[in-house]
Amino acid sequence: MEQLCPWESAQYFIYSSNVPTLFFYSHTPAIVVALFAGLFVFYKSGKSKIGASLLAISILFSLWSIFDLIIWATNRPDVVLFYWSLQILLEPLIYLLCFYLVYLFIKNKDLDFRWKLGGILFYLPVVILLPTSQNLIGVYVDYCNAVEGFIAQYFTYILEAMFILLILFLTILEYRKIAQAARRKEIVFFSLGIMVFLAAFSSGNIIGSFTENWNLAQAGLIGMPIFIGFLAYLVVRFHTFNIKLFATQALVWGLSILIGSQFFFIRNPINRILNGFTLVAAIIFGYFLIKSVKKEIEQKEQLASLNISLQNLIKQRESLVHLVTHKVKGSFTRIKVIFAGMLDGTFGDISPEIKKRAEQGLEFNNAGVQTADLVLNVANMQNGLIKYDMKVLDFKDIILKTFAEKKIQAEAKGLVMESIIHADKNDIYNVVGDAFWLKETVSNLIDNSIKYTRTGKITVGLEDGGGKIKFYIKDTGIGITNEDKKRLFTEGGRGQDAVKVNVDSTGYGLYSVKLIVEAHKGKVWAESEGEGKGSAFYVEMDATPKS
Repeated sequence: MEQLCPWESAQYFIYSSNVPTLFFYSHTPAIVVALFAGLFVFYKSGKSKIGASLLAISILFSLWSIFDLIIWATNRPDVVLFYWSLQILLEPLIYLLCFYLVYLFIKNKDLDFRWKLGGILFYLPVVILLPTSQNLIGVYVDYCNAVEGFIAQYFTYILEAMFILLILFLTILEYRKIAQAARRKEIVFFSLGIMVFLAAFSSGNIIGSFTENWNLAQAGLIGMPIFIGFLAYLVVRFHTFNIKLFATQALVWGLSILIGSQFFFIRNPINRILNGFTLVAAIIFGYFLIKSVKKEIEQKEQLASLNISLQNLIKQRESLVHLVTHKVKGSFTRIKVIFAGMLDGTFGDISPEIKKRAEQGLEFNNAGVQTADLVLNVANMQNGLIKYDMKVLDFKDIILKTFAEKKIQAEAKGLVMESIIHADKNDIYNVVGDAFWLKETVSNLIDNSIKYTRTGKITVGLEDGGGKIKFYIKDTGIGITNEDKKRLFTEGGRGQDAVKVNVDSTGYGLYSVKLIVEAHKGKVWAESEGEGKGSAFYVEMDATPKS
């Protein structure tokens, strides 16, 4: 009769007094989570090669863990030899598949046949010598521990180390080739997750093989949470499912499995009943928790989908804006040539009435060109296509020149226009900026006041105050209501009555001012006591000390 190890026969294959209780907590959740994640990714990735490889690794790891529990539970040396040999067969295969998985992920293509053949040839000695004493010599009956031969104790670990080094080499090689920082990060995290898992897996088995302390070998399973973390990253990488839902499901089912596993070693009937109630409560609350998280995720996915649609609409709008403005500007240019030809005599003599109409047409045409340019400029600013030529310049000179140009236009409308610019020798009006775009800002704000002021006065001012330059324009125009203030400086934003005063109002003028000023690290704002009480617009920027 075969001699048995000194403990009772295993119950349900994996339970006996020889198995430390902690092992059920280290093995069972790892098996369930690995299988769940592997299957989920496999189906959600469309049964791709990456998904299939990941599923194969999950299955092999789960089988290895189950065999480990059987070995600990059984008291039969023949069963120990059989399952120990299967573990040795599976272990290097896990490493080989991990290398294959990393290659698929990094290269985005299948492994060359010669590499596959090479991997199989390296693995072949494990298969051929599995039933010989080169693999396992025998079993210590006192402990039911196998006596390992050269294949089990040395060759498999050499093989595993080789695959880890190949993964490292492949990662470094590909990392150097790729320029995109995001893709580099993906490769590093992916490979690092695999290598840490494999290193932890090997270390536990190496400790057991060389010290005969197989309790310490269980330390290798600490790599499983890292492996699950890697799975989570892979899932996010391929957008197969939301990691938050997966984490919640894993938590609920892991907790339920842990509670359920206590039935294997609880002997007190009352404790069994209490444990049963706890298990039922965990499943019920877990169900509602998963349902709640799933609902939240669906809402977020819906918002994300709407956001993508919005982004697409914005891109379409930008394309349409450029198309329309270019077409419109081209039409205005051709019309301008006609009006200019009428005025300079190209088409012969014309009557005073026609000349007057031609002058009006040219004026309207120029206003249309300015509008088209304004919309195009705003679109280019939003997309970061405007390149500012930043230099140290005297902001006061820009204001004075623009003031002189606009004063004629204001006086032609019957408005009084004055400037209040302090000219103390200690005042600093230098700024770092683009002269062209700052002039556009000043011109736009003065134009705005002229358009929306029917009678009265426009005051242009500039102040030096403690490292800041404040430029302002005050008018006695239509004013700004509290409701209108919310729309100012926004794309297409304008006052409720703006069109009544200025039929050409687009709402893009002040928005372009805001974009320009912010590009110069300044700020712009408006103040008004209300409708019909005038307005004041302010631009504040950092002053640059005189050299």
